Amino acid sequence: MSDKTSIAVLTSGGDAPGMNAVVRAVIRTALQEGAQPYAILEGWHGAIAGGDYIRKVTWSDASSILDQGGTVIGSARSSEFREREGRRTAAGNLARAGIDRLVVVGGDGSLTGADILRSEWADLLKELVEAGELDQAVADKHPELRIAGVVGSIDNDLVGTDMTVGTNSALARIVDAIDALTSTATSHQRTFIVEVMGRRCGYLALMGAIAGGCDYVIIPEIPPVEGWEEHMCNQIRKGRESGRRDSLIVVAEGCKDRHGERITSQRIQQIIFEKLGDKARITALGHVQRGGTPSAFDRWMSTLLGYTAALEIIRSKPGEDSCIIGLRENHLVRLPLVETVANTQKVVDYMESGEYEAAAGSRGPNFHRMLTLFSTISSPVPVINDDLGRKPRVAVMHAGGLAPGMNPAARAAVRFGISAGFEMLGVENGFVGLIENHVRPLEWRDVDGWASRGGAELGTDRKVPTIDQYFALARAIEANGIDAIIMIGGKAGYDTAWAMASERNRFPSFNIPFICVPTTIDNNLPGSDLTIGADTALNTNVEAIDKIRRSASASRRTFVVEVMGRKCGYLAMMSALSTGAEQVYLSEVGVSLDMLKFETERMNWCFTGDRSLYLAIRNEQASQYYTADLMRRVFEEEGRGKYTARTAIIGHMQQGGMPTSYDRTLAISMAANAVDEIKEQLKSGRSSIRYLGMHNGHVVSHPILHMDEQIDPETGLPQDPWWLTTLPVLYVMGQKGYNEPLEDLKMYRKN
Repeated sequence: MSDKTSIAVLTSGGDAPGMNAVVRAVIRTALQEGAQPYAILEGWHGAIAGGDYIRKVTWSDASSILDQGGTVIGSARSSEFREREGRRTAAGNLARAGIDRLVVVGGDGSLTGADILRSEWADLLKELVEAGELDQAVADKHPELRIAGVVGSIDNDLVGTDMTVGTNSALARIVDAIDALTSTATSHQRTFIVEVMGRRCGYLALMGAIAGGCDYVIIPEIPPVEGWEEHMCNQIRKGRESGRRDSLIVVAEGCKDRHGERITSQRIQQIIFEKLGDKARITALGHVQRGGTPSAFDRWMSTLLGYTAALEIIRSKPGEDSCIIGLRENHLVRLPLVETVANTQKVVDYMESGEYEAAAGSRGPNFHRMLTLFSTISSPVPVINDDLGRKPRVAVMHAGGLAPGMNPAARAAVRFGISAGFEMLGVENGFVGLIENHVRPLEWRDVDGWASRGGAELGTDRKVPTIDQYFALARAIEANGIDAIIMIGGKAGYDTAWAMASERNRFPSFNIPFICVPTTIDNNLPGSDLTIGADTALNTNVEAIDKIRRSASASRRTFVVEVMGRKCGYLAMMSALSTGAEQVYLSEVGVSLDMLKFETERMNWCFTGDRSLYLAIRNEQASQYYTADLMRRVFEEEGRGKYTARTAIIGHMQQGGMPTSYDRTLAISMAANAVDEIKEQLKSGRSSIRYLGMHNGHVVSHPILHMDEQIDPETGLPQDPWWLTTLPVLYVMGQKGYNEPLEDLKMYRKN
């Protein structure tokens, strides 16, 4: 038996999109670290069965699995593993294979079982030795089992991590279904009841209802109060009276009322028929939520989780407790396994004891906040807050390039603004439209249907007003009686806001609350880890690159794929990580002749084997001179016939399409903060031009005149972008034989 460190990975419990990304990352990280990776097939069942179920794996075993749903190494629930005898057999099989380090991908039950095995390990091996089933030398060589967990669960039900593997993909399936049902419901003026998974966690139901623009949602954490049936039917009735043609209700499959009775789709259907005479249709989404291709998020984040779990377990020290690698506030975190699972169980205990607010609070502050926001944004007859004593006129507008998510953000701003007691105005076509007085009132029903739409119903424009247009801009603000502005857009909007703040002394009408909501596919705005629209563009890229990969399967080909982003390499970097690219060219890093020479040598080496594709992703402004076409010609010339080279420029598809669930919920959260900020300024009598950002999982506000403090003066981009720290991971995953020293991810920190 080799002295090389052996590390195994298994997937257990229900499958989840993104599990394959974790498996791939564990295998390839182990290989790059000089360890021997194993795959345990069919979860804990395979560990007990042993033999061919515990298999050495190589680099190629992790190839072409990143875009596959489910888990290629199989998953199964094992009743045998719940018994000590089953765990004893599993321990013997692992020890005989030389495995004492294990990455477990599964839910809280699978991870709890893994930690029990860890705690019993020494005693189990002792029993096996005494029974003559294991050599003492083998037992001595493996005195303890070290475990790192990654939570694979579409329900997002683990306390302590913001997102579990598979949740984002499942939510995408739900929102796609809601969007499709909305169109048919609108055509026939129908009510639809959508049943989603989430027996003990209402995350999918809540976020699906918010992103889909639904009317009512029922979740397990907070059962509806007495009289909920009448309230639900009133929501539907008032919605129809206000002009809505569709009504959608989302219910999590495990919901109960406060008497413990199940709230099924059929029960809701019967209530609606009895009270409204409406024959509601039921759509139970079922296991389609688990299946299919993982989203971009469930590829790149799962890759980082698997990479970090593998490093954690390989570099762990004797006696360390088992851990879970999770995500909290955009950072990878090391969570104590036993404590985290216990905290998750407490949520169920809270629900069973009727402590519903505690149950919802345990899901995290964002969960409870989104529940409150849904109540406001979904009500067809808003509760108007008039504590300002008047109705300030607040304008909503866009500026900069088009980005998916502009419509959901504008819809949310209008609805939250009306509820805050504002008179909402829509400015068409950016600051040019404002100067030309293209301003119209926006009512609650005017923005109905904007939740899922791509594009920008209000229009947008990249033009930044020139100095000689400031007077006209100031007059337009005065003429329309605008008391505050919410600008949902990109750099052009930020630059205009900065100019207005600088010119307040000369133009008093610029002294109004003005809030910038970061919306651009480039993800290049200061103060925000992610901007509205970037997730949709990334998913568009990943979908296109998947097709490019498949097109090359029958030939030996290098592809240079160019994506948008201007001088910001976010889309290129995360597209590369999400699609398993071998190389990425970024504006932040630059391109040189030496890089291209190294790349051609690597390509030639790769294509001496059975490789059919070499994939490089190029940020559109990575280099002024080394264009995508020049790269293609260099690679093909140096290939000497071993392979052909092609370019693919994805282009403006990245700005189109329906916004993803992430971009919709981010838009709603940002818009709510913008309205709150404006209301606070109006109440206090102060006025400030500020920009919002999503940083470490929280929406934060910054004064626009301090924007230069967060921008690199040479590039005009945010300083120290978090995503650039993932570049070493790309090379670990994509370049077999890459032996450069690696630094740990900066985004990984221990509690």
